[in-house]
Amino acid sequence: MTNDPVRLTAWVHGRVQGVGFRWWTRARALELGLTGSAANKPDGRVELIAEGPRAACERLLALLRGPGTPGAVTLVVERFDPPRGGLNGFRER
Repeated sequence: MTNDPVRLTAWVHGRVQGVGFRWWTRARALELGLTGSAANKPDGRVELIAEGPRAACERLLALLRGPGTPGAVTLVVERFDPPRGGLNGFRER
């Protein structure tokens, strides 16, 4: 793990809508100094986009897969790309 900046896109499956999951994710991302967004998808997933140091993004992934999330996460699928920039704060969409 490095501190090189990355863009994390993660799709979170399970019971993650209507349970405060996006708010919880926003709070964790801001604590880690990440920018981005969390959005409900029509199929019941939450799509998360976060940019910042690779280590902070990896920590957020660990938290998403951990026991303290709201609802019930059954699967997290992630992709790392080079950062694109242009993100301010962390929004719930």
